[in-house]
Amino acid sequence: MTLEITNDYGSIDISNEVIASVVGSKAVECYGIVGMASRQQVRDGIAEILGYDNYAKGIIVKEENGLVNIDMYIIVSFGTKISEVASNLQSTIKYTVEQTLKVKVNSINIFVQGVRVNNGVKN
Repeated sequence: MTLEITNDYGSIDISNEVIASVVGSKAVECYGIVGMASRQQVRDGIAEILGYDNYAKGIIVKEENGLVNIDMYIIVSFGTKISEVASNLQSTIKYTVEQTLKVKVNSINIFVQGVRVNNGVKN
């Protein structure tokens, strides 16, 4: 499924995978986000952190009547306020998608798949 944008010069087809890649790369830049998680079920209580090439596996993009609906599966950092991280992520993704792709976002649903403790060592 693709998103079709028509302008004076013709039409532009943007695949859902491209939208998911844009969303995923912006999401991991947000404070409190450790990474994207697979939208598959968590195995043995451990969520898999996806690499850069696989961000689309943690994001579902649906288009209805010219509006985009996005489901995101994320892993957050331990010690952060999950509601604030999710709210910040929603506003960042909405702004990015609307400015980059010139499409309206209807909803951004966040599914927290896990919490990770920072592996840094303090002296």
